[in-house]
Formats: sequence, structure tokens, C-alpha cells
Amino acid sequence: MSAELRITLAGAERVVVAGTTAGDALEADGRTVIAARVNDELRDLAHVVAEGDVVEPVEIDSADGRAIMRHSTAHVMAQAVQELFPDAKLGIGPPVENGFYYDFDVHHAFQPDDLKRIEKRMREIVKQGQTFSRREISDEEARFELAAEPYKLELIGLKGSGAAESGDGHENVEVGGGQLTIYDNKDPKDGSLRWFDLCRGPHVPTTRAIPAFKLMRSGGAYWRGSEKNPQLQRIYGTAWESRDKQDEYLHRLEEAEKRDHRKLGAELDLFSFPPELGSGLPVFHPKGGIIRKEMEDYMRRRQLEAGYEFVNTPHLTKSSLFETSGHLPWYGEDMFPAFELDGVDYRVKPMNCPMHNLIFRARGRSYRELPLRLCEFGSVYRYEKSGVVHGLTRVRGMTQDDSHIYTTKEQMGDELKSLLTFVLSVLRDFGLEDFYLELSTRDDSDKFIGDPAEWAEATESLRQAAEESGLDLVADPGGAAFYGPKISVQVRDAIGRTWQLSTIQLDFNQPKRFGLEYQAADGTRQTPVMIHRALFGSVERFMGVLVEHYAGALPAWLSPVQVVGIPIADAHAPYLQDVAKRLRERGIRVEVDAADDRMQKKIRNAQKQKVPFMLLAGDDDIANGAVSFRYRNGEQKNGVSVDEAIAEIVGAVESRVQV
Repeated sequence: MSAELRITLAGAERVVVAGTTAGDALEADGRTVIAARVNDELRDLAHVVAEGDVVEPVEIDSADGRAIMRHSTAHVMAQAVQELFPDAKLGIGPPVENGFYYDFDVHHAFQPDDLKRIEKRMREIVKQGQTFSRREISDEEARFELAAEPYKLELIGLKGSGAAESGDGHENVEVGGGQLTIYDNKDPKDGSLRWFDLCRGPHVPTTRAIPAFKLMRSGGAYWRGSEKNPQLQRIYGTAWESRDKQDEYLHRLEEAEKRDHRKLGAELDLFSFPPELGSGLPVFHPKGGIIRKEMEDYMRRRQLEAGYEFVNTPHLTKSSLFETSGHLPWYGEDMFPAFELDGVDYRVKPMNCPMHNLIFRARGRSYRELPLRLCEFGSVYRYEKSGVVHGLTRVRGMTQDDSHIYTTKEQMGDELKSLLTFVLSVLRDFGLEDFYLELSTRDDSDKFIGDPAEWAEATESLRQAAEESGLDLVADPGGAAFYGPKISVQVRDAIGRTWQLSTIQLDFNQPKRFGLEYQAADGTRQTPVMIHRALFGSVERFMGVLVEHYAGALPAWLSPVQVVGIPIADAHAPYLQDVAKRLRERGIRVEVDAADDRMQKKIRNAQKQKVPFMLLAGDDDIANGAVSFRYRNGEQKNGVSVDEAIAEIVGAVESRVQV
């Protein structure tokens, strides 16, 4: 008679016989439920449960389930590559957001035809239903079995060195050592070994549990992310729990490509990236300059109304300023290198806060001045690595709509709540409506400075402000700045992508480092609390996000050209010039297309330029003091009086509605 065990399943105690697997206990089909969580650790369905285990299902459409299925797909891809390219050496193959990748050392770069062959072979492997089988192995045995895989041998050698984490979290090389495991892919008919890989797991039970996948692209990647190491070939793929989900994802990618702000920026003549300037340094053309001016003018007005005071600081400073602030030890790699001037090291500034601290410190301060809200459209420069520079959304030279608010501790909570309300109202005025918040806190890393008790107080104040907003709040342990915790406003755009935009950081440390003080009501000298606030994040990045959110069809108030007059014949142009004059008097940006092109081509040109309104005029319109009023979506109203047309345009611009 077999021994019995007691386990917890779905919150209830259950008796099973010894040798029962997690899959048996869950009655898993291997398609919907593909793995198990046993005592809060992810395990294969083949894992044998023990007395007292708490067993939960991991479904394929959960975050953990997708990661496991995608990691299994990476193994299938690596098997296909080594079958087709026997000389290929294995790097690592983790799941990533929306997919997976695997790195290979091969003699030539993978071509599109290679990816087609690999994907075809992968489908054959999936159809075979090969099983994923885990086995423990000693270091010595692993070195013997993987003698032909130099990169795997390196990972084994790094085990326990503290440098072994390869960054994917799924390779079986753990800091501090641990049991090595290998996953075998076996033929379902006779159990023969088809392929294996050093891996922590878990995996899906068989390759048939991979419902949908597609190889996307290939490119170069340095081994373990270091330029000092060999460059490998990385193949990226995507995998999903159903074909429908994959089709949705691929459609989003197509839509994202259409909305790419770099492409639209060129088509709409907004900005460019001259190679003569260097990577990540954009220039804004006249139309892009209009958008920037509208954004900045709006923010200046809103901040003045909210009690902010504008300041201005230089583009460079002595390096010692960032030693005082604490940035140099923790942020130095993200700064441009120092240069010497008159025997002193200088740097271009990567942030404005240290200079604002100097403004606060320039004279004595009283509690009556607090909260003191300083703001600046400050140009800053950050040495982003070339591999991450991306259009306007990741640049090396940017303009931050920066604010630093100095408060008493008693004012801090109310200031945070009103500040978050202010931030959200501004984002809504730009047509962004779908938000959640992320609270970034400290962890046990030694990068964080200051008193843990003050960190706890700052974190709780931010948490209370976030919860009072009513928005969803997501934890981000370890994501805080070195000097204090922060709230990030995460915004979903029109196609569901998430962008981190506004940030609010609470800082008890920099005021102390700069010796900032104010005279309290009782005559004592007190240290203020400092709130860092970037609303746009940077003007460049915010513009890039807006262009993609609106697919270039910006709201009328932001559009570089708000109205185009289109005469049906040359004789009608003077009439539209008079209408344009009246619109300009109302602050509307308007052009009249007097080119020799036919009317239909002029309409197409205006639509390609995403102009919100077109006013057409012919003989009948002139006789009736009217225009044909056309919107960029193709709708048109004929015989609209000029007064009515002007009123509608001005109303749309002033109300900031999207048309």
C-alpha cells in the first residue's frame, strides 16, 4: 500500500499518494495549465510533491505561464538552429516582454531565409510533441556533457562567483552556487534524446504546449552584454497562448510601425537627427518648433497659475557640484566626461536639481516662503549608450520641464496630493486619459543613501498621495533614485502601450547635503523637504509620445498648421486669403495653398500633413460668404458661413478637443 501525503490544493487540504506529481494533483491538461507553483516556487508539472506542499496551477495565459512557454520556445529555436547549423554555439535564451531570444556564435549573420528555415524546423519539433525532462547534474558532469559549448562552460565556471547572473534570470547559474540542472528534449515515441540545454526551468511538459510563435528578426549582441566580449547573433521571436493573441500582438506592432514618431517626424517635417551633430541630438524644424512652443507656453501658464516661479541655470558646472549632490558616485556613468578649464574639471549638466539647491541657498529663507516652487525648462545632457538611443524618446540632449519644491514636513503630504492632481490634469489636457501609478522604493542595495527611517516616512507619504488619487498603484521595489522614493505616472497610449511620463520624487537627503535651511515660526533653523517633479519628463520624449499616440494627427491646438485654405481655382485664392487674415487675427495658424496643383491633390497634401481643417471655396461659396468646411477624417460640410467656420475652428483650438 502506497504511503499517503497531505498537500494544500486550491486552498483546501488534500490527501494524495506518495509519488504524485504536481500535474497529477492539479489534473493539468498540459495545455491550459502548463506548470505549477509549489510553496511559491515555479515547478514543472512533473515535479513530485512532498508532505505539506502548497500547490497552485500556473496557467498559460498568466504572466508566469507566458514566460515559461516563451522560454520553452527559445529552447525549441535553439534546437532547430543547431540541427540546421551544427557548428552554432549556444549563448543564453531567456523570455522577455512579449517574446524570447537566443544568442548563438555562428560563422555568419543570420539572413531572412535562415529565419524561415529555422521557423519551419521549429514547427516540426512542436508538432512532434517532444518532452521537456529535467535532471540534476554535477558541475563535473555538466562540463563533460557541454564540453563543446564554451559559453555554457563559462557560466558553469562563474557559478558562485557573484558575477554569474547573465541577466535573463532563467539560466541555471545562480549567485552563491546551487544545483545545476539540464533539460532534455526527448522523442515522445522512444524517449531518445534529441537535444539538451543547461537550464533552471521550469518548462512546458511537451512542445505541443506551445500554441503560437513567430521569429521576428536577428541582430548582433555582445556576450553577457559587454563590448569586451565576442559578438554573437541574437534571434528574437514572439510566442503566445493562442493564435488570436499572437495576431493581436502582430497587429499592434504594425500599428506601432505606422505611428513611429521618427517616420512621422520626417514626413511631417517636425525634426531630424543630423549625423554631423552626433547620436541622440535632435534639431527641431519650424513645424516641430511650433509644437514645442505650444507645449512649453501651456506649461508656463499652468505653472504660473499654480504658484511656480521660473528660474534659469547654466548648461555646465564644476564637477564638484555633483559630488556635493551625490550624483557623481551613483550617476557618473550616465554623465558626459569631464573636461578641464582653468585647471578645474567641468561637466555639462545632466540634471537641474543641484543648481536649484544653490538658488534656494543664495539667501536666508523663512517658513513663510514655503512651499517654494522653482521651475525651469532646463537643457540637460546624458551619455546614453548608443544602443539605447531611440528617436526623441531616448536622447542625449533634452529639455526637462523641471520643478523642485521646497516644503516643511508639515506641508509635505498636502503638497504631494495637490501636485499629483496637478500632474494628472495637465496630462488630460494633452488628451492622455489612461493612467496607473508606480511606486519606486529602496531595497537592500548599497546604492541608496540616507536614514532608513526617513526613507520609510517619504515612502509612506508618497503611498498615501497615490492611494488618494484612486488610480491603480503598482510596486517597483529597488527602482527608487539613490536619494529618495518616487511615484511615476504610467500612461497607456491609443494602442495600449505604456509610457513612463511624469515623476514625483521625495528627497530628504539633498537638502542636508547642500546645508539648506529655513527659519521656522519658533525661530529655529530647519531643513526643508525637497520634491523633484518632471511633468513631461522631457519635452522631446513627451512630443515623441504624443506624435505616436495621435499617429501624427495632433489636436488642433498643437497642430503646426491648423487650417489650410484650398481655392477651387486661382481666382478664388484672394477670397480665402481674406478668410485667412481673419483667422490669424484670432491666433489661428493658417495657410492658403495657391500652388498650381489641382484641388484634389491639395486636399490629399493637407490630409498627409494631418491638418485638422480645410476650407474650400469656389464661385458659389464666394457669392454666399461661405466655405466648404472639410475635416482631416474626410467629412465635409458645404455652404458653411465664414463666421460659423471661424467660430468652430477657434472653439476647437481653445477647448483643446481632438477633431
